[in-house]
Amino acid sequence: MNYKLLVFDWDGTLMDSEAQIIACMQAAFADLDLAPPAADQIRNIIGLGLSEAVSALHPQADAGLADALFGRYRHHFFSEQAPAAGLFPGVEAVLAQLEQAGYLLSVATGKGRRGLDLVLDKTGLGRYFIATRCADETFSKPHPQMLQELIDYAGVAASEALVIGDTEYDLQMAINAGSASIAVCYGVHAPERLRRFNPLACLDSIEQLPDCLAGLGE
Repeated sequence: MNYKLLVFDWDGTLMDSEAQIIACMQAAFADLDLAPPAADQIRNIIGLGLSEAVSALHPQADAGLADALFGRYRHHFFSEQAPAAGLFPGVEAVLAQLEQAGYLLSVATGKGRRGLDLVLDKTGLGRYFIATRCADETFSKPHPQMLQELIDYAGVAASEALVIGDTEYDLQMAINAGSASIAVCYGVHAPERLRRFNPLACLDSIEQLPDCLAGLGE
């Protein structure tokens, strides 16, 4: 398989941000005197855009309440008191290795643009990616548009793009765009849930990705 463009999810794939997202979402609900969702409920929606996530967590919320929840979530996410989130071990070394090998690297994420730019700046990883797409710029996963935009930007065919992600939303997006995927099984969705979408592999560590890609080329 001659894959040219690697499209990474961010949360749960490159960054271990699960605890941060859960804490900020629960705080947002509490700020508005709403019963905070359970951690498992929030874990299930990580990877969706913020609007879709809030709708899934509180289907009865009208537009005004949804906007208030968005605002409180962003308040907590961008505050100095937000729980820290760090990269998974080996992420930067893997990106550097893949870039050197000639792959084009990109990000497709449920984060908003402000949030992604913040973490790209903090981690210094922005230099590795030729392009990024966020859920507030296009449709949320699993809609294929953000992936299609990255494919068009890179000038490759859908069959030459490979999605790497930890949720069913990532893998379904790849299917919807006509691309293949690799699942990472250390994120928020269980391996058995991911395997239903027939990824090429299910990795226990991002550090396994270069060897996995090399194996696909044999």
